[in-house]
Amino acid sequence: MKENLKITIIQSELHWENATANRAMFSVKIQNIEGETDLIVLPEMFSTGFSMNAEKLAEPNDGETLNWMISEAQKNNCAITGSVIISENGKFYNRMFFVFPDGSYKKYDKKHTFTLAKENETYTAGTERIIVNYNGWKICPLVCYDLRFPVWARNTENYDVLIYVANWPKVRTLAWDTLLRARAIENMTYCIGVNRVGFDGNDHEYIGHSAVYDVLGKQITSSAFDEFTETVILEKEHIESNRKHLQFLNDRDHFTLK
Repeated sequence: MKENLKITIIQSELHWENATANRAMFSVKIQNIEGETDLIVLPEMFSTGFSMNAEKLAEPNDGETLNWMISEAQKNNCAITGSVIISENGKFYNRMFFVFPDGSYKKYDKKHTFTLAKENETYTAGTERIIVNYNGWKICPLVCYDLRFPVWARNTENYDVLIYVANWPKVRTLAWDTLLRARAIENMTYCIGVNRVGFDGNDHEYIGHSAVYDVLGKQITSSAFDEFTETVILEKEHIESNRKHLQFLNDRDHFTLK
């Protein structure tokens, strides 16, 4: 078990619908990370941007982008997570991979497809939430629009870290900032949100605001509207001491999500 976990968030512009260019770009950004890290977090659909052009862009589950993630994880001896457009059994998924340093991985399919952009008409919604066990830490990986639905993120497993990867537009930045902090506070967990910047192929603007919040809702990363890479240290003692002292999770309501 690691008492401290180093997390590196990469906020970047994306090359629209160009997986080759995006993989090459992120390889350089990963190579330029200063010092060691345990986990690198990339945005939602980091290889393409948030596109509904799935028929053209989708990869098989074991496609080039997952294999790139595996290669980068092994080469840098760290875990990597982010979401990719995947085709499987005739359906398309907005699939988040969590790749371990040894090249093994877990996957999570975005549960809440973004109806405002008609994502639900192209992508099949996932049905299962997962908890990733990594270096003695329990991590819950979720995707973008999932952030608006607190019951789906509800901390019944006493997980330590909640991660949202996103393409969250500038026009709703206040909601992004507010909900990330709320998810941290209500679940007494570190909450990480990694967003993109720049304009996509549909002329939607993104200004990042990627951040990490501690269990009390304090932001422990700097704020930025442009590209940046930042590594922060998560402390297990911070989680345990505050949960023991405040005991808010002990008073949560008991119900079953169907």
